[in-house]
Amino acid sequence: MGYEDIQEYKRSFQYYEQGNNLNRGRTTYDPKAIEALTDRLINYFNPSIFDNRNKSGHPSSEPIFIVGLPRSGSTLVEQILASHSEVEGTMELPNIMNIARKLGNSSKENTAYPEIISSLNRTDLINLGKTFIEETKFIRTDQPIFIDKMPNNFSHIGLIKLILPKAKIIDARRYPLDCCFSMFKQLFAQGQEFSYGLAESGSYYNSYVKLMDHWDKVLPNKILRVNNEDVIEDLEGQVNRLLNFLDLPFEEECISFHETDRLVRTASSEQVRQPINKKGMGRWKPYAKNLKPLIEVLDKDLLKPEDITLISS
Repeated sequence: MGYEDIQEYKRSFQYYEQGNNLNRGRTTYDPKAIEALTDRLINYFNPSIFDNRNKSGHPSSEPIFIVGLPRSGSTLVEQILASHSEVEGTMELPNIMNIARKLGNSSKENTAYPEIISSLNRTDLINLGKTFIEETKFIRTDQPIFIDKMPNNFSHIGLIKLILPKAKIIDARRYPLDCCFSMFKQLFAQGQEFSYGLAESGSYYNSYVKLMDHWDKVLPNKILRVNNEDVIEDLEGQVNRLLNFLDLPFEEECISFHETDRLVRTASSEQVRQPINKKGMGRWKPYAKNLKPLIEVLDKDLLKPEDITLISS
């Protein structure tokens, strides 16, 4: 970041690439495996799965799940909502992923997740939802609503809606070039192995959008997409959208979210202490000539034509 701050972009990119190459050598990330899992989730979670279980799950309406990709603006959305008097921000909770993992390991016939869900009855689904609510009580206080901001839960939206059908889900999304390059620059504490390569980040972004498009089809009007760029351009309008979706009254504190005094543990902790600004928009542009591996993989329908031209030239 130091060389970027003084606009020595060539040297800056060399160090970003060097650091990522070191981490790529420590992982076994396989984009094809993610693409295959995405297809399995899409094939399994068809409309009939939800129609046949429309009265299943635990009745709690306490959780809000914020999903998306790292560096997508999910922490900003969390901070805005956690500034509301009825909403508590917690942390990136592993509970849903743990439930999915346990389900995949629970079958004697080695039936994998998500297919194992077909063996669960109504009571099983209620108990799984109850387990989530009970396990998360220790990190909560007295607010009636709480946030689980685990971006990777976008893969588990089908499971969430089966075990907690009244839970609200928000998809925090950011323009792919800004999002993917920001991930490439960030050293994450753990996980997110796809972020250590530009092509890998682009492939993962494609799979994320493909799966989110599917959830929107099979769960219409159940997920609110919030674009980071829209929040930056129209904070009050997007705050109203969010609160209307959550059936919450407007509170001015959500606009002055940067003044909220709460612990933030993600890589965006400093950004959400500042008023809305455009500093994070277009930061990939000085590196355009280095981003061809990313542009070659990303779905071109997700990009502005002028940005494709800039990188390709």
